[in-house]
Amino acid sequence: MKFSRTGEIVLGVIGAVFTTISIILLAIFVSTGSAALNDPTTMAELEQEIVTGIQEDPTLGVEEQQMVLDFVESGMGLFGIFGWGLVITLVISLIFNILAILNIRNNKNPKLAGIFFILAGLFAYLLSFTSILLYIAAIMSFVRKAPYTTDTTRTSEDLDYYEPNRPL
Repeated sequence: MKFSRTGEIVLGVIGAVFTTISIILLAIFVSTGSAALNDPTTMAELEQEIVTGIQEDPTLGVEEQQMVLDFVESGMGLFGIFGWGLVITLVISLIFNILAILNIRNNKNPKLAGIFFILAGLFAYLLSFTSILLYIAAIMSFVRKAPYTTDTTRTSEDLDYYEPNRPL
């Protein structure tokens, strides 16, 4: 007996929309941030502000000032790499989310869809709003079963004795 999986599909679609919006916003942020960090004028202004702030602290020597500048420069180099890594993990999450929606549609394979929803939630950063929606969809995929009907026209060959939680 087929029944509707509309709840799981709706939660999956909402999760996919939020993930897509996050991918777009994060990609814009990382690309503009990387472009700003590669601009020599912006970098010169930033270094000047850091040097001014360091020189105001009388406890730091010249060697410590240089260490702070080197640390800031290496951190700026990691900004683009880390940002694009986050974008890639969100894309992986979106792929798993779409696969889950395709497997839950028409009640094809709800257990596999639940696994895909969990994987999509993990790649969407453990406790974000999107991942919580995907975890709920996964739980619904695993737990929901078709309602029991009292159909008197069924014969003994129609009964599935191995189906759990169903009276015989």
